[in-house]
Order: sequence, then structure tokens, then C-alpha cells
Amino acid sequence: MNFLIHATNRPWHGLPSLSLILIFASVQVMTTSLLADGPADNSPETVRRVPPVGITISELVRQELSAEAKTLETNLSEARLRWSRNPQQLKHWADIAIFGKSVDWALRYQEIFKTNEVDSARLQLKTAAERLQALDKGQAPWTEIPGPTVGGYVSRIDGSVQPFGLVIPQGWRPNSGNQWRLDFWFHGRGETLSELAFIADRMKNVGDFSPPNTFVLHLYGRYCNGSRFAGETDFWEAFEEVQRRYPIDENRLIVRGFSLGGASAWHFAVHHAARWAAAAPGAGFSETAEFLRVFQQEQLQPAPWEQKLWRLHDATANAVNVSMVPLIAYSGELDSQIQAANAMRSALQTEGIELTHLIGPKTGHKYEAGAKVELNRRLDALAAVGRTRVPHEVRMVTHSLRYNQMAWMTVDALTEHWEPGRVTAQLPDGDRLLRVEAEGVEALTLEFGPGEAPFPVHQPVRVAFAGTDNTVILESTRPGTDRSWKASFHRKNGGWRTGPDLTVGLHKRHGLQGPIDDAFMDSFMMVLPTGTPLNTAAGNWVKSESARAIEHWRRHYRGDARQKSDKDISEADIRDHNLVLWGDPSSNQLLAKLASSLPIRWEKDRIVVGGKSFATDTHVPILVFPNPLNPSRYVVLNSGFTFRDYDYLNNARQTPKLPDWAIIDLRQPPNARTPGGISAAGFFGERWELR
Repeated sequence: MNFLIHATNRPWHGLPSLSLILIFASVQVMTTSLLADGPADNSPETVRRVPPVGITISELVRQELSAEAKTLETNLSEARLRWSRNPQQLKHWADIAIFGKSVDWALRYQEIFKTNEVDSARLQLKTAAERLQALDKGQAPWTEIPGPTVGGYVSRIDGSVQPFGLVIPQGWRPNSGNQWRLDFWFHGRGETLSELAFIADRMKNVGDFSPPNTFVLHLYGRYCNGSRFAGETDFWEAFEEVQRRYPIDENRLIVRGFSLGGASAWHFAVHHAARWAAAAPGAGFSETAEFLRVFQQEQLQPAPWEQKLWRLHDATANAVNVSMVPLIAYSGELDSQIQAANAMRSALQTEGIELTHLIGPKTGHKYEAGAKVELNRRLDALAAVGRTRVPHEVRMVTHSLRYNQMAWMTVDALTEHWEPGRVTAQLPDGDRLLRVEAEGVEALTLEFGPGEAPFPVHQPVRVAFAGTDNTVILESTRPGTDRSWKASFHRKNGGWRTGPDLTVGLHKRHGLQGPIDDAFMDSFMMVLPTGTPLNTAAGNWVKSESARAIEHWRRHYRGDARQKSDKDISEADIRDHNLVLWGDPSSNQLLAKLASSLPIRWEKDRIVVGGKSFATDTHVPILVFPNPLNPSRYVVLNSGFTFRDYDYLNNARQTPKLPDWAIIDLRQPPNARTPGGISAAGFFGERWELR
């Protein structure tokens, strides 16, 4: 094997300072042929269906499986009544319900893609019946037996049951008292990866990596989206469920994946860097534009807002965050997706960071055996060291308050969304000053949990903010006797002040910052109109697009969207959900109630936005905004998630396609890329004001 060894002197959390980057000689990058996507999928006029329509099975088999699935549903419903006073039984209800859903949906939506999946359906129904019988006795053996298993949880987003795979290590026993390492594995692209197929694989397959003494959580991620939006929420919800069941060591968490899973690993590595002991992305994509030009050979023509919104997920735009996590990239020498690591290498070099990149010689889109061994060796070493809970220095960049936290630093307000907000903060050295340098940031919080504050309890913490002309030293509060400490700061009149910004009024904050797609990362409800629309064309568009949004949510995020009519919305709905209001003030009662508090104004014949007018018979508004009836939740007008059929064909395209608001021209029919013509679109300011 011919390779060069490039050494760097950048120690990571106690590992030897010599980090090796294996760069194999005579690299010739070739395009890897994949089944899922490629240049043939660059025509919006010839978009194939994703997921595809499955095979036809015999009516006799369909009736057999449908009857068994219905029996399971009835039996499980009756069992839930029996278990109503026993939380230990109820907490495993979803572990059984996932099987019923997988078979029911495969039959109902023609998502059986291979003949052997009929046998998988039978096995899953049999497994569900066995689990139900065991749980009736107060037992859940599938949660205790080492090896591969599957579990489930109920998602807060839409109330759907979602599956996850888990590998239980051989040495684990209930009540062992030890804390265990946990690796997260993100799967690759699979257009036929229904719940039925995912569960079938996870019931028998430990995966490519199953380290000893390690739990491995295989994320379904709500199908095939690169762990974005609801796919990202799936990560946290599945993780929370595993933490509830097993003694997981939060200082030994590793994120890893390959291909599309590699893209997911890049995403989690940079946006939540301080959470992990290590990250190991393999292939995939680390940004949008260059990947689509190289891998997809696509001629890109993004709208200005779309180009800005790439910064939400692009790992390259947030590369400095890698300074907060040990990261090892892997690529095959002959894999075109080596582009992801090369793009990150360039982005990291601008931050003074050298990428550790293992390259499998003469290897395409897969792990090479030797590199696989080396990757495992390094990750095991990093897991043994564990993450540093309180790093001496925090370096971070963010373009959105959706991703605003890194170790003991939280960004509370940006100068302008989608422009970089950068913070560097260092714990006190000899001068006893906690130093902070911030650019593009208007407010931040420093917080150390019990036992973590590295400050004397008998004197105030002194914080020095670096500015262009001076350094301001702020005397802050003392740590508590439990060694915890928290302080907030905001910028005012060019300088920094203690305390949060108490300015009255709306402001963008974490989880309430847009764009439209952000509303579908948490609990939401579709609110359908029952009245007469302002005009027939707009009414027909609303009817068609709302039905499409509900169907495509099911297809691509694997849940049934909650929906109610405008007349049936309760105070609890307003309290608990982001509300997606379809229609106009004439057709939707709730929208009529809110209309005067929204930045878009309806008049008899026109819609007015920021001084511009659009005829109501040819235009419809879309927006996301804090709900005037509950400003801690969103209200969305006339939109589901904003990427469409064309974007399903390559996951790098699955980025927000609209900003905070847009005006849709109905004279251009909806197509595979847009819901109609885009007459105008833009972002609200940091106070949710029109700009």
C-alpha cells in the first residue's frame, strides 16, 4: 500500500499530539455509480416518484396481512387499557406499535418493494404478538437481550410512532450500574427504505460497526432526508428514549455514518460539536452547491434567499465548530463523494485547522478493510478519553439561532440572521479574566452547571469583551457554592452590558427564528378552512396545496399530519402546536382573528406587503411568524415544508426553498420545484419586522 503520512501538532483531548492524515498516492477520483441519484435526475420536467410505487402482491396475501395487522391493532388497543395504571408496561407500547404501522403502511400505500418483504411483514406481526404477550406479563425481553433489536417512540411533532434500531452490547446486564458508550449510526440513501424494510434489517443486522462494550443507535431519521428538520428531531427523540432505558455516558457519544449518513454526521458534527466525544463522517456531502455541481453535474440557479439558506446546514460554512470535536473523515480513493472531505479540508484550513482524513486505497463508495480497522482504533481511543465537558476555549460560528449553543456558550441574538455570528471565549488564565470576542452577535449567555464553574466562589467573575477600539471589563456575579454560574450579556450603544436585552417586543430567538421549514421541527397542526375564499382561483390552490402538504408529509416524514378545521381549534391547540393556517381571512376563521396582527395585510382586492400590492385573484401569501395568540409558537400561512419533488432526487437539494415570507403568483401553476411563481420573498428582521 502506497501512502504519505502528514503529521500535525494539534492535540485532541489528551490523545498523542501526532495526528496522522493518510493521503494515498496517485489519487484518481472517479465517479461512483449509485442507484439512487445522479445527473439523470437533473430535469424538473421528468421527475420520478420518491418513494416509488411498490410491487403488486396477491390479493390473498394482502387480505391475510391486513387481517393480522387489524387484529394486532385491536389487541394492542385493548392491552393499553389494561396497562393504563402501569407505566412500566405503557412505556413500551410503541415497541409493539411500530410493527403494526410498518405492515399497515406498506399495504395501504403500496410500499412493499421486494417479494421477500412479505415474509418480513409476517415475521414483524408475529414479533409484535409475542411482545404483546410478554408485556402483558410485565416483561420486555427485547430490551435486555444483547444483539440487534428495534424499539419505538411517539414523536411530539405529529404524534406518529417512529422506529429505531439498537445494538445492545454483549456485556450489558440490567441494573449493572455502569455507564456505557453510545455510537449513533446514520444510514445511507434508500428510496425504498420503508419502516418495513428498516425494521427487517435492524432486527437481524448489527451493522458495519459494532464496537465492544458499546450501544449503537441506528436512526431511521424519518426515512431519507439527511437528518434535516424532522429527521433531526428524530435523532433527539430516539436518543432521549434510549437514555430513558439505558445508562448512557453522555461523555462518550460518537456520531458516525456513511454516504447520506456521512452527510448527517457532518451536520451533527458541526452544529452540535461540543456534545460528542468524536465524529466520523464517511463520504456523503458537507455542503450544497459544490456537491451538486460535482456529483450531480447540476447547473445551479438559486434564488438569493435560497443561497443564503444553504448556510443553515452547510458544514463548510460552520467549519470552525470542528475545533470543538475530534473528527475523523473517511473516503474511498475512487469515490466521487471524496468531494465532501475535500471541501471541508479547504474550509477548515481557512480556520487554521487540518482535517484528519483516512482514505481507502483503490476503493469506491465503501469502507476499505484497512482504513476501517484504523478508524475503529482511533475512535476507540477517543471514546476512552471522552469529551471535555468544560473546554478552556469555545470557538463557534452560527448563521441561525436554531444552532446557537456550544459547550458553555449560548448565542441569544444575532446582528442579522444568515450572516455569520462568531464567538471566541476563553476561561481565565493568570489575569483572571474570562475573555470574549464576538462578531455578528448581539446577546449571549455564559453558563456552567453544578461543579463546572472554574472560578473562585469568594469573588465576582470578571468578563472582558474585546472590541475594535477597547476592552470592557464587566464585574459579574459570583459562582454559587455548588460551583455553578450563569450570566447574560447584550450589546448596547456599541458596548456590552450585563443582563439580557429587556427591550419589549418580538425578537428572533432559538426555535422561533424561521425560516418556514423550521416550524415543522416541532409539534404542528394543519388548520383547514371551512369558509368561502376571497376568490375561486386562490381557494382551489389552497385546497390542492394543503392536500399535497399532508400527503407529502406522510410520504417523506412518515407521519400523519395533525389536522383540524378552523372552527375546531381549541386553546390547547394554540398552546401546544405551531399552527399552519390555510386560506385567507375570508375562508379561515382563525386567520381572520389573527390577520390584523400579521405583517401581511389583506384588503378587498389586494394583498399588501411592505408597501407593495398584489392582486388577491392571482396571488397567495406564504409566511412564518410568531403566533399572535401564543408568541412562543409559530403560525405558518399556506405552506408545508418548502422543498418539493425535484429536490427529493438528491438529498443535498433538501434545503429550505423559501425564506420567512413569499408571495405566490397563481398564474404560474405549481410544479416540481415551486408552489407557483414567486413574485416576492424575503426575511423578516431580528424583531420580526418587514425589511
